[in-house]
Amino acid sequence: MLCRLGGRRLRPLPGLQLGVRGPQFATAPTGRVKRAALPVWGVASVSTVSPGGAGGWYEALATSAPVQGAEELLLGAHSAVGLPWWGSILLTTVALRGAVTLPLAAYQHYILAKVENLQPEIKSIARHLNQEVAVRANHLGWSKRVARLTYLKNMRRLVSELYVRDNCHPFKATVLVWIQLPMWIFMSVALRNFSTGATHSEAGFSVQEQLAAGGVLWFPDLTALDSTWILPVSVGVINLLIVEIFALQKMGMSRFQVYVTYFVRAVSVLMVPIAATVPSSIVLYWLCSSLMGLSQNLLLRSPRFRQLCRIPSTKRDSDTPYKDLFAAFYAKFNSRK
Repeated sequence: MLCRLGGRRLRPLPGLQLGVRGPQFATAPTGRVKRAALPVWGVASVSTVSPGGAGGWYEALATSAPVQGAEELLLGAHSAVGLPWWGSILLTTVALRGAVTLPLAAYQHYILAKVENLQPEIKSIARHLNQEVAVRANHLGWSKRVARLTYLKNMRRLVSELYVRDNCHPFKATVLVWIQLPMWIFMSVALRNFSTGATHSEAGFSVQEQLAAGGVLWFPDLTALDSTWILPVSVGVINLLIVEIFALQKMGMSRFQVYVTYFVRAVSVLMVPIAATVPSSIVLYWLCSSLMGLSQNLLLRSPRFRQLCRIPSTKRDSDTPYKDLFAAFYAKFNSRK
């Protein structure tokens, strides 16, 4: 029987286990002044695609209950606030991000802070476990492979017990992604349905006609593309800024985390040409969502807000988080010169 380790024992091992193209968008003719046309590949309406065809999966998504719910939410918000469609989209996005994703983001930071605070204890357990396994392997004549498997198996068990004890399994921190990503997809598809000729109508006018006159500034027609590329480029820049803020918070990232960071950067850049091929109503939603995401990231760096959300303090917390963030950006910029 193995000796005790911090009040725990290595469990007896009965046996070793060996081995360790996207959504298409189009505008339907409304009889109004000719607008910027969508790509030829996006002319076909979703409703014309047969269920057994290549677009069958998208037709099912576009007519699904969650998308219909998103459509009703947008219509209800537009009717309630009485704003032009650009204002209704902005207000709905702010409300959803504030009511849904902000609490989930705070919970994510709560879990990650507790996991971070467990790292010193995990390192101590790993050090003692490694010593104990080494002694045991030398006494029983284990091979390096057997000793390694024994160490990994018991280390996983001990770390899992810590997560259960503090109720902070890292998987809980992913709940934000599982809620935010589907919501983003459903809202985008709902706006696509509106922009390409939705069946909904209000006061005798189709929602598509209302969107065609519901823009502002350089994009007065929300069913057309943004020919200036201002909205698409803004989406890409803000998403890249969010990624960089997240990367600066993660000191000493693992190789996997580095690869994920580069992947997300690539996706942020790829969003620019994608956003340039969809109606402005969708890009406006993406832009508002990205701006809210950036605001939430900055808000969650505030010591007062973290205290209000009862997020545990960590060693990396600072009394001047925004100055430190600016200094980190400045240092990173100078290092690339």
